[in-house]
Amino acid sequence: MKQLWYFSAPWCGPCKQFGPIMEQVENQNIKVHRINVDYEPNASTTYNIKNVPTVILVENGKEKARFIGALPMHKVIEFYNQ
Repeated sequence: MKQLWYFSAPWCGPCKQFGPIMEQVENQNIKVHRINVDYEPNASTTYNIKNVPTVILVENGKEKARFIGALPMHKVIEFYNQ
């Protein structure tokens, strides 16, 4: 099973702009697991998150790829479909 793990923070300007894009991605039947780095610092440490927003493509419980920063919706979908 593939899904996107979306690491963000409420104080992050790019995250505020990217959040609605990730909602649109979810509307394309793509599972998005949202992780607030302020509330889940252990997840940030485990996955070595240094910057937000960060999106990790997880397949069968393993990281396949990641990107940092905000992308347009079509690029996020391309990333998911790689």
